[in-house]
Amino acid sequence: MNKNLLPLTLGGLGIGITEFVMMGLLPDIAKDLAVSIPEAGYLISAYALGVVIGAPLLVAIAGKYPPKNILIALMVMFTAFNAFSAFAPDFNSLFIARLLSGLPHGAFFGVGSVVASRIAKKGKEAQAVSLMFLGLTIANIAGVPLGTYIGHNFSWRFSFAIVVAVGLITIFSLKALLPVLSANTNRNLKEELGFFKKTEAWLIIFMISIGTGGLFCWYSYIAPMMTGVAGFSEDAVTYILVLAGVGMMVGNLVGGFLADRFSPGKASAALLVLMAITLMVVHFISYNPTMALVMTFVTGAVAFALAAPIQMLMINTAKGAEMIAASVSQASFNIGNALGAFLGGLPLVYHLDYTWPAVVGAAMAFVGALFAFVFNKRKAFRNDAKLEGDVVCDETACNCI
Repeated sequence: MNKNLLPLTLGGLGIGITEFVMMGLLPDIAKDLAVSIPEAGYLISAYALGVVIGAPLLVAIAGKYPPKNILIALMVMFTAFNAFSAFAPDFNSLFIARLLSGLPHGAFFGVGSVVASRIAKKGKEAQAVSLMFLGLTIANIAGVPLGTYIGHNFSWRFSFAIVVAVGLITIFSLKALLPVLSANTNRNLKEELGFFKKTEAWLIIFMISIGTGGLFCWYSYIAPMMTGVAGFSEDAVTYILVLAGVGMMVGNLVGGFLADRFSPGKASAALLVLMAITLMVVHFISYNPTMALVMTFVTGAVAFALAAPIQMLMINTAKGAEMIAASVSQASFNIGNALGAFLGGLPLVYHLDYTWPAVVGAAMAFVGALFAFVFNKRKAFRNDAKLEGDVVCDETACNCI
């Protein structure tokens, strides 16, 4: 592993722990702060809202500074706000702390993706980006189970103390290991925002927001599905989540290779189709405990294989506006998180069993694949037009191709 990428991996680890450990800590936080578990669930929504707000806003404000300085500042914010979470005296202050903690999330991954692609060897840009997202998968394998265990047996506040410790280590590693890259001194924010006037930008945003929602339809309800349908005990859920995390780690690395070997657009389309198929298999085989475990690994792998290709697709499409576009893709992931959890829960309202959220997820992944196919078709048409010498116009300037 390139040691220059280690700080980005550590940042992903800290972000992954603070984002996902909340799912396991909700009962403890609810009891300690004297609120209901559904009310405590608003803390998850607060973090996601912070990501959506902070991702484009912070990059827009800080984009003219050197990337290394931006990443250090974002990690200082992240660490401080998680420390605020650890000491929050009541529910309202914790809600505010979680909202603030989410602000640097998308911006860190957005800027970090661009940095990773710039310091990578030629032809291995997507693999470099996947190493940054490796931190998220390690969080699901080790950080989240550890944080959940500590929260259950000691205090949920100690779980956030772990995040603070990872944040501090990340800050020092950013200073020591990340190379200095030049700032974009000629930056024109108005021109960068012009990227979002293009159809391609919105195709990618919808592809991420809807397509990756399929992952969260499945992952949001994996615990009750594995206990209520597959027949596992509640004590086994932690180990099942670790298995899903291992699948995510493997898939993340494979996805980076696929995006470099083929193209991010083709890899994204193929993986979304594969996700739809995989989630349908989950629906039909989850009554079998052995097959349910196999598909836990496979689904995690397929879902997280999308991370690097989609991020590279956004970066490659947004020439001149890479940082803000990459951060918006992270905001879109969190929209997918919210949509997946909400839409995946609708079958349960009608008293269907816990395999049905996977069906909703399959439909969302398939819709995401349709957006990917349209994107690839438009790109192929533009490339053919250029080869034939036709006039190709940027959509921000004219309506012709």
